[in-house]
Amino acid sequence: MARYTGPVCRLCRREKMKLFLKGPKCDSMKCPIERRPYPPGEHGRDRMRQGSEYLTQLREKQKARRIYGLLEKQFANLYVEATRQPGITGENLLRMLELRVDNAAFRAGWGASRAQARQLVRHGHVTVNGKRVTIPSYRLRKGDVVALKEGSRRLIVVRHNLDTLDRQVPPWLETAAEGFEVTVRDLPIREQIDVPVREQLIIELYSK
Repeated sequence: MARYTGPVCRLCRREKMKLFLKGPKCDSMKCPIERRPYPPGEHGRDRMRQGSEYLTQLREKQKARRIYGLLEKQFANLYVEATRQPGITGENLLRMLELRVDNAAFRAGWGASRAQARQLVRHGHVTVNGKRVTIPSYRLRKGDVVALKEGSRRLIVVRHNLDTLDRQVPPWLETAAEGFEVTVRDLPIREQIDVPVREQLIIELYSK
């Protein structure tokens, strides 16, 4: 499975905002963007000026892609699928991103970040409707039950996250079993997706 393995905080600095890719570190003064709120690189400070319309659209797409941890080809394929579905393309795209099983594990509070939640899925700690799922991009449907395996519920990192993270479970998920199980109560709508992304700019970029 291809994935980004470079410095994560560099991605936040490039977008000039916190993308919360490293969990609790993003809320502390250790976050590099607190000390260097400008893009990385030798000419980082020079990039602070306003760019073109295309650059604004590109940065919005990169921001969404990095928040959910997708590579370019994965993201482009999701856009193509979103255009084929009825409704607003931008909302369809965000809905499909939210319905990934690794995102559901993150929303449930099992992982401090989406990367950590993805690792829980890849290592076989998460089940969907009682069956183990190890593919982070597995798409959930209405009524699906996502749960941690019995043995995985004793993991120190999971219990620590559930006890310390101040994260509200979105309305489209319903929690059970002391937080170790969530059910997709309904498909998420745009008002329930709290990511700082202007999806219309992404659609305009891909529509060119």
